[in-house]
Amino acid sequence: MKDNASLPTLSVLIPARNEASNIGLILHDLIRIEGEEIREIIVYDDASDDATPDIVSEYMLQDERIRLLRSQGLPDGWLGKNNACHRLAQEARGDYFLFLDADVRVAPDFINRLLAYAVGKKVSLLSIFPCQTMYSWAEKITVPNMHVILLSLLLLPMVRRVGFSSVAAANGQCMLFESRVYRALLPHLRFRASRAEDIEIARYLRKQKERVACLTGVATIRCRMYDSLDSAIEGFSKNVTFFFGNSYVGAIFYWLLTTLGWVFVGISSFELLLLYLSMGLLMRLFISLTALQNVFNNIILAIPQQLMLGAFIVKSLKNKHRGYFSWKGRKL
Repeated sequence: MKDNASLPTLSVLIPARNEASNIGLILHDLIRIEGEEIREIIVYDDASDDATPDIVSEYMLQDERIRLLRSQGLPDGWLGKNNACHRLAQEARGDYFLFLDADVRVAPDFINRLLAYAVGKKVSLLSIFPCQTMYSWAEKITVPNMHVILLSLLLLPMVRRVGFSSVAAANGQCMLFESRVYRALLPHLRFRASRAEDIEIARYLRKQKERVACLTGVATIRCRMYDSLDSAIEGFSKNVTFFFGNSYVGAIFYWLLTTLGWVFVGISSFELLLLYLSMGLLMRLFISLTALQNVFNNIILAIPQQLMLGAFIVKSLKNKHRGYFSWKGRKL
């Protein structure tokens, strides 16, 4: 992403539910960014029962661009985050809408580069998979699976170049819309009950002949997705099947193939087994470098990472059988 001297205005839109430990950090990052591109920063407090709204109110005293919207309740048929994003967009006035999760962190030049890329490439939706911050072993054996799936099944640079809607991806942690397109299509309203609204929105925009781009390995935005094993399993189980066309058969087949494929290759030829393992090693190396992750960790933890992918699928099946998924104390 390159700088651009003349850029449109931006509305930064942050849905937040019980984000007291994060919301102040992202607001601090945003208000220190120089330039006039950020027209407003709007936070939607989604019925938090912690200090999230109080922290936002404190930052409102520091920067007049910050506004706080409070939940009026969750309408029937909506998921919480989808409703929050829709409400935020109704209040936004910028040329572009940037939806950010409260747990991301951005560098001072992030906004300028993001807008320059979107304008220069003429994309209606630009989404970024942030570099993932991982401290605990629980994070290191779960979070990298996201990039393994994305970069082994879908080469993200192809998202912008290939016209098929199936070759489209997005990440709700960071989604930049041209406001004209957002207002015309109202994507969060259309997918108000979807657990993977980001992916479905990207594919829908592609079907509407809009240009979509998705990037990873961008060092100017980071995120710590989960801080425990339980939260990682609960979080990934919500949408793991959507990477496979919302098919459990596809997800299970992928897991079996990538977990046990070496057995069948080894039976036929030892030389082919060495080639298979070498290709797997090179793939891990490529994915780690592309996602700006620790190569050594991802290689030595490949087996537990693979087992955790299976755990995501099993948990998802259990949730489907019981009739609902859950996140942050809400049924989905």
